[in-house]
Amino acid sequence: MGPLRASTCRAPTNPSDGQTLVLRLARENPRWGHRRIQGELARLGHHIAHSTVWQILRDAGIDPIPRRNGPTWREFLTAQAQGIIAADFLHLDTVLGRRLYALVFLEHGTRRLHVTGVTSHPTREWTTQQARNLAADLGHRMESLRFLLRDRDGKYSQTFDSVFLADDLRIIKSAPQAPRMNAHCERVIGTIRRELLDHILITGEAHAQHVLTTYEDHYNRHRPHQARDQLPPDARQHPAAVHNLDTRRLQRTRVLGGLINEYRHAA
Repeated sequence: MGPLRASTCRAPTNPSDGQTLVLRLARENPRWGHRRIQGELARLGHHIAHSTVWQILRDAGIDPIPRRNGPTWREFLTAQAQGIIAADFLHLDTVLGRRLYALVFLEHGTRRLHVTGVTSHPTREWTTQQARNLAADLGHRMESLRFLLRDRDGKYSQTFDSVFLADDLRIIKSAPQAPRMNAHCERVIGTIRRELLDHILITGEAHAQHVLTTYEDHYNRHRPHQARDQLPPDARQHPAAVHNLDTRRLQRTRVLGGLINEYRHAA
């Protein structure tokens, strides 16, 4: 769960303010019925009949519980980001036309990327072994996760799911032909293609593994991420501000032969 954010809620002084507050509480709390909203208003010092709350909701076209819609999928992903890890397959072709597959995991909260392995034959047994490898790499950090999000690809098996179920994660399967349900993982795969795979020739499995592992390290350790206020996934805070850039020499590190550049101030 993300940090709680306080918002000001002014007690209404006239009927129109009361109506506005009823509708606000209904929008921000889609699982509350009219009596629950009435109780919250009473706690705020605004006494209004439950029948009046019901009428305000009805006039606004808001269904009573349980017909009212719950949180949207976007709202769910945002609220549960710290506890979600998503999985998806990335495919790539070698210079000889051989298709390879890599299994990609993405932690929603930190946007930390994991590329667990590359193979030309992604069997269920291979996929399960990648899940075990990931669980071993994460170690105690698995305790902070609550959900594994994946699609319905036949390469996942019950044994694959059991690796995460053993750590009390709940398996969430995206709907058929609905890639946007796993949008974060789809987006990072697109980033890997645009920044890496579209600009390099892959010769085989070992080469693909090296290239993807190197990019994973760059992505987690150095690459800024908009969803984290331009912090890389492994960073906790920005470095101290530099007030005079002219006095600091900039150092460039070439990654993968200069395909990717990393910059830092020389010591």
